[in-house]
Order: sequence, then structure tokens, then C-alpha cells
Amino acid sequence: MTQNFIPFGRPNISEEEIEAVSEVLRSGWIGQGPQVAAFEEEFAQFVQADYAVSLNSCTAALHLALEVLGIGPGDEVIVPSLTWCSTANAALYVGAKPVFCDIHPDTLCADIDDIISRITSRTKAVIVVHFGGRAVDVEDLRSRLPSRIEIIEDAAHALAARYPNGRPVGSSKNLCCFSFYANKNITTGEGGALTTSRPHLAELARSLRQHGLATNAWKRFTDAKVSLGGAIVERLGYKMNFTDLQAALGRVQLRRLPLFQERRQEVAKIYSEHLSSLEIQMQSGLLSPYHARHLFPIRTSQKAYNINRNDLLAELKTRKIGAAVHYAPLHMMPVYNCDYHLPITEMVYTEILTLPISSTISNEEISYVVDQLRNLLSISETQASKESELSIHEHFESALSKGILEILLAKPELAKQIDDNKIKLVYGKSLRHCVEVDLSELMEANHEALESLDALPK
Repeated sequence: MTQNFIPFGRPNISEEEIEAVSEVLRSGWIGQGPQVAAFEEEFAQFVQADYAVSLNSCTAALHLALEVLGIGPGDEVIVPSLTWCSTANAALYVGAKPVFCDIHPDTLCADIDDIISRITSRTKAVIVVHFGGRAVDVEDLRSRLPSRIEIIEDAAHALAARYPNGRPVGSSKNLCCFSFYANKNITTGEGGALTTSRPHLAELARSLRQHGLATNAWKRFTDAKVSLGGAIVERLGYKMNFTDLQAALGRVQLRRLPLFQERRQEVAKIYSEHLSSLEIQMQSGLLSPYHARHLFPIRTSQKAYNINRNDLLAELKTRKIGAAVHYAPLHMMPVYNCDYHLPITEMVYTEILTLPISSTISNEEISYVVDQLRNLLSISETQASKESELSIHEHFESALSKGILEILLAKPELAKQIDDNKIKLVYGKSLRHCVEVDLSELMEANHEALESLDALPK
């Protein structure tokens, strides 16, 4: 049977979503309108935030989060390096400087101690990334930060995740940024949202998302009093708004999200059970009910399996498995012009690999991924064993060629006399390999040592 490609993340679209979008298409109003307003209200309720502002991407949410807080040139924003470039680029968009911090090797999220060590008088915000769907303890971070420093949460991976206190990500009162990209836990094709507890920030974000206008197109279209005033630009803004087409899709996805999350948890459990015998490391908390499981990241060791991450990824791709790397460290990229190292991030980058996970992946596809991964690692382990034994063989030959027979004297059980002129050395795993040594060639090198081998077992 031909194996179809298994994508890294595959959306879950039912007839209900198709019908909801079709209704908007038939309505005659497909831009920002009543569906957007309804989605924002329902989304805010889901994450237990006071306000939600829908946008065309999580990148836009990160950008506006910094802008509405007044962060700009001369300011510094601390961000982890192990993240998508949007997290750091948002600081550059407003003229601020991204300062990269290291991560914790188990959580793969920003190391709070390292964050604290990088604070200066110019630090105005910290952007934490809930990596893979594992929520950062923002309460702990808040308790350790000066009150003047804002916390912004990059929750692109974390819709349906919960903080250590059990509350949903988005309910923390921080500005929180979500993604509805095609492979996220819910999708609107493209899209994002910014949540906040501060009404003036929500109002400002709504204006900035649509050119800095005081009102949106739907109000100007439906409210006679508003339309009389025309389109008044109050500030320099952007084109970042959501549409009713996206919102209609998102509303259905949001209602179905609990089912999506239940399946993601099942997938993670199956992966974990089948990979438990391998020498790989999974992100801590990956099976916790508080984890959103947008990603299923593992770390493999070249020392254990004699195959590096890049080769392993390439082999999986040839087997039609859409594994991926999340992410190449940002501080190593030329655009950010960094001259410092982040040792944990750099080490993790050489090992990390994300396996396909979605609410639509089948058990058969999971089994195929696991079988191929185990097979590749098994081949690599066998090759490593052969290379190790070859190295032992070469070591013995080298030692004997120099007449260093102390090895034999130290471990006579490795040697067995064949005849008057030869002995056999046994070595390797389970003593399965041997080499014959011609004694006459070594006689002059160490005559006394050879004489002491007279009692070798026949």
C-alpha cells in the first residue's frame, strides 16, 4: 500500500465549518462585521479574558501589544531565542531592541532566572512563549519582575492550555497573543487575536488594526449617525483586521475545540507509550491536562544513536513523514546582529525534532511514524555498535604492532593459544570478534612478556 504524506499539522474541517462560511458568502457581507464581533465575544469567554481583539495574524497581535503599551526606540524587550521570528520582529517593528534569553532544557520555555539576569534600565517588556502549548508560570515571573516591566504572552501554541494555577492561558491580565494559522489547534486559515483586561488598550488596538480609524466599516455601513461623520483617521494605523469569513470558520472551530484537544491528548499518549523504550527526551508536562499539545517535541542524542538530527529529519521526510524543527535559534541569525551565546538553546537546537500531531492524525499514521522512527534509530544504533567494535579491533592491532603486550597480561582471559606461533584475542560485545596474532613477529619486541603467556588456555 502506498503511504500518503503525513503533514506536520492538518486542520480539522467539517461540514459545519463549510456551511458557516457558505452562509457568510451568501449574506453579501464578507468583511469585518457581525461575525467578527460575535467571535471576539465568544473567544474572550473561552479564555476568560475581558476583551479580545481579532486580527489577521499572531504577528500583528505581538506588534500591536508592544505599540499600545507605548514601547519604542531605545527600549529593550526580552524574548526567548527558541521561537518563531515574529516574537522578536515585533520589537523591531516598533523600533525597540530584542534581547534574547536562554531556555530551560526540560520545559523548552524561557528560563526565568536568565530573564532576570538580562534586565537593564531600558527593559520595558518580556515576551514569554508558551512553547508547544506548555504554559509559562507568569505568576512566578510577575513576582520577580520590577512592576514597570510588562509581560506579553506569545500564546500562538497555547490556546486551551492552562497555567500552573489551573486558569486558562489568556486569563492572566497580561496582553496575550493567539494564532489561528492553518496548523494551529483551531484555524481560520490565517488570523490571530489579542486579549487584555484593560479597556483602553483594547479600544486602541481596534483602531490601530484598521488604519487608525475611530470606527470600523460595519458601523459606518449600518449606523446612520456614524456614517455621517465619515472615516476619521485619529492616528497612524495598519491594515490588520479580521473578516466575517474567518470569524464564521473560527466560531465553529472554537465550539469544536474541546474535541480537538481530547484527540491531541490521545495522540500524545500513544506516542509516549510507543517511544518510551527509546533514548529520547520529551518536553516536560507534555501529557499534563494543562498542556495544549500544539507540538509534540522530542530530543534525540547522536551519542545514543549515531545519527544527527538533520539526517534523521531528512530520512523521515523521504518516508513521507512531515516532521519538523521548532526552531532555529533567532540569536544566531544575521538580522539580529547578536554577539553572545545561549548554550542551552544552542544545544537543544541540535537535538529537537517535532513529530506530526493534530486532531485528524489516525492511529495507523501514528504507528507508521513510530515504526519508521524506531527503525531509523535501530539502524543507527547497530551501525554505532559496528563502528565501536571496529575501533576496538584497530586499537588491538595498533597496540600489538608496537609490542605493547601488557594488555594481554592484564586480561589473559581475552587470549587463547592456537598453536606454537599464534594466539587468538577475543573482544567486542559478547566476545564475538577475534583477531589472530603472530607471536614470532613480536618476539624481539618483548621476549619476557611472551614467555609469561606460556600458560594460556588451549
